[in-house]
Amino acid sequence: RFQIQRGKTDPTSYKSLGDCFRTIFQREGLLGFYKGILPPILAETPKRAVKFFTFEQYKKLLGYASLPPGLAFAVAGLGSGLTEAVVVNPFEVVKVTLQTNQNAFTEQPSSFVQAQQIIKTGGLGFQGLNKGLTATLGRHGVFNMVYFGFYFNVKNILPVNKDPNLEFLRKFGIGLVSGTIASIINIPFDVAKSRIQGPQPVPGEIKYRTCFKTMATVYKEEG
Repeated sequence: RFQIQRGKTDPTSYKSLGDCFRTIFQREGLLGFYKGILPPILAETPKRAVKFFTFEQYKKLLGYASLPPGLAFAVAGLGSGLTEAVVVNPFEVVKVTLQTNQNAFTEQPSSFVQAQQIIKTGGLGFQGLNKGLTATLGRHGVFNMVYFGFYFNVKNILPVNKDPNLEFLRKFGIGLVSGTIASIINIPFDVAKSRIQGPQPVPGEIKYRTCFKTMATVYKEEG
């Protein structure tokens, strides 16, 4: 919800994270926090399978290019993220549409009905079920590039610990830092994706159209 706000003048503006939670709970009930849960559940298995399978395949292909290991991991991560984005984008469109619906959970359509409505009005292309694909490509591509590149490079630099508990903490810490850095870098793409896939400010007019144009608009209007 924070990502689809358009500054303090937006009538749906939330003052803070706590205010957002309170408002959603008051207006939409406890189930309001679980809107759009089905699409990510359905997408999770193919998403993970595609991410790690393609990462290994791209890594093998890059082995023939004689790239430095650090660069190879980053490029393989980028490739896996771009491939993953193509798979998950339709699920993201349905999820965002459901999550931005401010009606009560029981009043909104099911995931399948919502998907049918999106296809009926916009088709399967960039105005319908694949709306915001470029932003999703950026979000997943950048995240996986930074995550895999950082994780494997740092993991190879820091020595393995013989103590299983300390070794677990080593890997956990590297993963935590990798995910945090990747999230910070890729969040502008995520905001752009939400703006494109979510409701437009004026019904019938498309303000947020492409990834980088949306980023430029958000930067110009909101900083």
